[in-house]
Amino acid sequence: MKLAARVAAIVAMGALGMAGASARQASQQADAAMPDTAGTGPYPAVKRTDPTLPDHVLYQPADLSRLGPKKLGVLVWGNGACSDDGASVRLHLAEIASHGYLVIAAGRVLSGPGAPPRPQTPPPGPLGIRTTTAQVAAGIDWALAENSRRGSPFFGRIDPRLVAVSGHSCGGLQALEIAADPRVRAVIVHNSGVFKDGTNPIRGITIDKAALRRLHTPVLYIMGGPSDIAWSNGNDDVDRIDTVPAMLASLDVGHGGTFQDANGGRVTPVDVAWLDWQLRGDKGAARWFQGTDCRLCTDPAWTVRKKRID
Repeated sequence: MKLAARVAAIVAMGALGMAGASARQASQQADAAMPDTAGTGPYPAVKRTDPTLPDHVLYQPADLSRLGPKKLGVLVWGNGACSDDGASVRLHLAEIASHGYLVIAAGRVLSGPGAPPRPQTPPPGPLGIRTTTAQVAAGIDWALAENSRRGSPFFGRIDPRLVAVSGHSCGGLQALEIAADPRVRAVIVHNSGVFKDGTNPIRGITIDKAALRRLHTPVLYIMGGPSDIAWSNGNDDVDRIDTVPAMLASLDVGHGGTFQDANGGRVTPVDVAWLDWQLRGDKGAARWFQGTDCRLCTDPAWTVRKKRID
């Protein structure tokens, strides 16, 4: 059983197995047919690339002047399977951007509008990665440099204190690695967790449970219920975290989350609320998480675990 569980975890945290190829292809085709969306926040968002940050995709308010005196927060994102598709959860990331964030995903636009034709070749094996943790973290360096560069559209528009990291599955492990960076003020981990047995079978990822002791900010885990292949690992992480506040919120939708639903589905408002609370001190956003009657606590669709969050 231990070997079988490990094999299953490798497949899910890397890339989906070949047995799901037809379902994956159908999902990709449906995703490609969906238009980009601007999000529902007060600052309609756009997806774009920038030649000064190769191999990354940006999501930002389309009209930065609409921000007025409000400063942008920055969120860097690690893709599921540590893939190089920076548009793999474009609806989710655009929704976050529409609430006043510059979101930077590692990779290129490989799905949805603007993507090149998909090659008729099998996907990479489950043990490899296509983006590195350093590549994800490079988004922070670039954003803060642009904030200081005269002539940049982001000059003076970013608050360096409002930096966060997030990611899905393998990208969630990248987020946990980056979370030790002292510039990071908020962490969200989707459908992920460090492998419980102390090994890490994903080539290119070197994280172990010791990373949890390097956390210096509150951390939110969003899981997909017991059917989520990362369920055991994520819950074990929360069991072990004892130096910072932690919360695990679970919606019974499986490992893939709700990213392909309109505007990222039900998980995305939770991300926005966590960012607004942790980075901006928004008391209304805090009500999603604080108190025994918190918004997530009283929503029957969600199950919640909290540590050091009143």
